[in-house]
Amino acid sequence: MSGSVQERAIKTREAILRAASELFDEYGYSAASISKIMKRAEVTAGAMYFHFSSKSNLAHAVMTEQGEDLELPPGKDGLQRLIDITLYLADELQSNPKLRAGVRLAIEQGDWGSRDDSAYRYWAEMFAVQLRAARNRGELLPEVDEEEVAWLLVSSYSGTQLLSHISVGRADLHHRVTTLWRYLLPGIAAPAVKLRLSFTARCDRAA
Repeated sequence: MSGSVQERAIKTREAILRAASELFDEYGYSAASISKIMKRAEVTAGAMYFHFSSKSNLAHAVMTEQGEDLELPPGKDGLQRLIDITLYLADELQSNPKLRAGVRLAIEQGDWGSRDDSAYRYWAEMFAVQLRAARNRGELLPEVDEEEVAWLLVSSYSGTQLLSHISVGRADLHHRVTTLWRYLLPGIAAPAVKLRLSFTARCDRAA
């Protein structure tokens, strides 16, 4: 495949994923038909099926690639960066169609015959990286298991964002995630570390 052809193929796949994300986010898996996705992406059936063999295959791609284009907050790995990441995700869930669609599809897997926890494992490992760094920096209580806390955080975060979505369209998600941390931190963070952790945006802290 020549460079120009490959570049067009990449752009076509991105257009399909973008259109699918928007429609899956707006309508859910069942109501987002392939024809609607093709129309919004402005692609032919041939282009669609060249990249994705079925709607379920496309949904799986949206679900598993939900975090690939995110620009996570910078900073030293550890508890503060983990908090920053979860608050950043709260903001992105209010406006990012690909992330929103990926989260919705992970919840609605029964509608399209899937049972795949890879999206959850992706975030659990992402969080575990920060927790392992926190351990190396002496930020965690001795009894804390980083992998267990990572799964607990993914589970709690998933339920928190879902309830926020159902209640107020995620408008209060930043507040709810902050509340989640207020009750989680006493069980994992060393007391001196807990006192210096912040829940404000990085740009606000730098000002």
